[in-house]
Amino acid sequence: MSIWGNLIGGYLGFSIAGPIGALIGSIIGGKISSSRKTRFQQSFAQQQQIFAVSLVILTAKLAKVDGIVSKEELIAIKEKLKIPDHEIDQVGKIFDKAKEDSLGYEPYAQQIAQIYRDKTAVLDEVINILFYIAEADGKVSNSELIMIRNIARTFGLNDIQFEGIKESRKSSDKLNPYIVLGCSSKDDFATIRKKYIELSKQHHPDALIIKGVPKEVIEESKKKMRAINSAFEKIKKNKTKHS
Repeated sequence: MSIWGNLIGGYLGFSIAGPIGALIGSIIGGKISSSRKTRFQQSFAQQQQIFAVSLVILTAKLAKVDGIVSKEELIAIKEKLKIPDHEIDQVGKIFDKAKEDSLGYEPYAQQIAQIYRDKTAVLDEVINILFYIAEADGKVSNSELIMIRNIARTFGLNDIQFEGIKESRKSSDKLNPYIVLGCSSKDDFATIRKKYIELSKQHHPDALIIKGVPKEVIEESKKKMRAINSAFEKIKKNKTKHS
């Protein structure tokens, strides 16, 4: 079953409070029950659901930050988040509600940061996918870039981590390998290798799925992993050449 199935009618709307729970509750006309919040923490399926809903809400906010919601962005949201045709209506309800409500993106970002406070790689992946969506019309606008950077800071990601995500979006022949790995060209190879191994473990698709990232969006994680591998190979080749 797709992660997008039963997002509104299932447990999610009753399992989490805060702005996300309020938004879902407003759609279904339900009441948020705090007594069932712990069940969410224990349910792997619901971890994936909250990731999915978080993406829909933040992409809705991102889509309108530059003043317009382009056809390309709407198509990208459907295709890039792998939303099946038969489930687009309920996902669309969440998207439209998030786009129209009076809250900015900040309260949602704060709640997502709290939910995944011990899973930095998952928060990293949210930023990665927001870039993915913003690129849909061919260019990340300045207003989109500012919003994504602000969300990253709300998530507790520092500038080095943010620039690493941003740089990893480039093709392998254009990326700066040191920025991708968050290290300096002055670092010795042992230090760089240690950083590479750490990032490889954190961002391996299997590790992210275990932490609650749905398989429907894991393809972007695979691209991030390829960028990390490519960056390390470039540095290794360069270091070997000059040793």
